[in-house]
Amino acid sequence: MNKRALNAIWDQTRQKYGVYLRLLEAIPEDKIHAEVIPGMRTPAEIVAHTSSGIVRGFAKGVAKGEIENDEPDADIAAKIRTRADLLAFARECWQDADAAVATIGDANLSGMVKTPWNMSFPGSTAIHTMNDEFVHHRGQLYAYARACGVEPPFVWSYGENPSGFGPKA
Repeated sequence: MNKRALNAIWDQTRQKYGVYLRLLEAIPEDKIHAEVIPGMRTPAEIVAHTSSGIVRGFAKGVAKGEIENDEPDADIAAKIRTRADLLAFARECWQDADAAVATIGDANLSGMVKTPWNMSFPGSTAIHTMNDEFVHHRGQLYAYARACGVEPPFVWSYGENPSGFGPKA
């Protein structure tokens, strides 16, 4: 993978993230801390893990050469009180991730990235892993929304995304 390929992957991730934001808007406010599906994280915990640990954490990690586990998901989730908090946090994580990806070059993508899991892998592998994990956890939120009786946004409805997350003209 090179910077050009990263830019294409990141553009697709940006659009997926827009659908993710719309999905978060659809989660009932009184359910953001509820465990509707036994054994699954709550929406606040999923957002803490996905937006912070996966999207922001991996993007910053590739840029820096090391993925750090800054704050436990449960601690982040506890700070999220409302759906507005949930959305603001998800948007903040995107902005941080987007800024980090803008600094990633070919050397970062081919270089090794240390992780908190006693392993290292190339930056390009971290980008692919981030994308896989993001899609996985977004899928959990789709199941969660349906369990709450909410019709989630169509997975490929990028044209309906908020400003900055739609297809480029």
